[in-house]
Amino acid sequence: MFSGRKALTAAAAVAAATLTAAGCGSSSGSPTTPAGGASSASQKLTIGVLVDDTGAAASTNKTAINGMKAGIQYAARNGYTIKYVLADTQTSPTTALSAAQKLVTQDHVTAVVAQSALTFIAAPYLAAHNVPVIGSGSDGPEWSTTPSMFPVLGALHQTKVATTVGQFFKARGVTTVGTIGYGASPQSAAGARSSAASAQAAGLKVGYVNAQFPLGSTDVGPVSLAMKDAGVNGVTSATAPNTSFALITALRQQGVDLRAALLPVGYGGDLLAAGPGAAAAAQNVYFSLAYEPVEMQTAATKQFVSDLRATGTTGAPTYAEYNGYASIGLLVRGLKDAGGAPSSATLITALSKVHDWGALGLLGGRKIDINDRENIIAGVDNCVWITQFEGSAFRLVAGADPVCGAEVKGVTVS
Repeated sequence: MFSGRKALTAAAAVAAATLTAAGCGSSSGSPTTPAGGASSASQKLTIGVLVDDTGAAASTNKTAINGMKAGIQYAARNGYTIKYVLADTQTSPTTALSAAQKLVTQDHVTAVVAQSALTFIAAPYLAAHNVPVIGSGSDGPEWSTTPSMFPVLGALHQTKVATTVGQFFKARGVTTVGTIGYGASPQSAAGARSSAASAQAAGLKVGYVNAQFPLGSTDVGPVSLAMKDAGVNGVTSATAPNTSFALITALRQQGVDLRAALLPVGYGGDLLAAGPGAAAAAQNVYFSLAYEPVEMQTAATKQFVSDLRATGTTGAPTYAEYNGYASIGLLVRGLKDAGGAPSSATLITALSKVHDWGALGLLGGRKIDINDRENIIAGVDNCVWITQFEGSAFRLVAGADPVCGAEVKGVTVS
């Protein structure tokens, strides 16, 4: 299944592993409380926020803090006063671990919310100290194997294949699909191969697959020529946006008539904050999202936007903001189910019994079993919500909000 968000996070982790730790400090940030809404009788707890606030993966992950602040508004309405301590990984493996250690030994947090390409570095330490971790679950397999880690979209299995992407391409009139992924990132490479397998399952021709593209490169000339020669008219990319946009631009310059270009990252503020060059490259490109896009104007998306505005975040939300908001929502679910005074142990017990999580309504009324660590391919019911970027705005796509698939039985990729 096409799960490029996981692939992108994993790719960022590969890049981060090459960085030096010289000059890196420990976690920073002071505890913060919501701007009103909680009564003096509300329950209080302190959490850690493990996030790539600086460094190579910051552009993808740092806005999770905004979503988390919005989630604290939701928590306040439900009787919980949440303070948080920011732990910036600096996208450094060494700092990621030391930041997690500080959260436990000095800040004494009850739980950790994580949106980092390097969560897997800190995971063994946090698990050994019985600290529950809630987050996007997109950086590595530890979310599938660690019982005290609770991914808001379920434990994703990149090597399995779902029909979702193939169905979407077929509905757009695509006949031949091309895809690329980074060879240095196993998750990215698997994302490219799974997209191809999904297209094949839909009866489409797979014209070009390159799962060994250089990490972060924009040298896409040879790839665009190969795709053109293969008759590709639908493209997807399990890579960072700079690589994806370079490829789409090159294909257009080659005169390729793309019936659909589908990207798993870039929706919302991620694209709009990238400047006019990115906006120009993204014209008519489709973007998938694991949640309802705010353009749907549902009760859940309106509340999400309202909570973002209440904490000072304007403009289109980012994927990381969705994850931060949903993570606090899941924390509140665990607190409610646990009852009594909050503790790490009671939270782990309560969250381990959650099998019907709806992400505060942002999954369109669908529910996901966050404790199913074997069968989830790419989010709730293998669904994605798709928008198309036109002019300066994202538009809903008829029949594609959401697109839901099924597992392609007996097919896996590596």
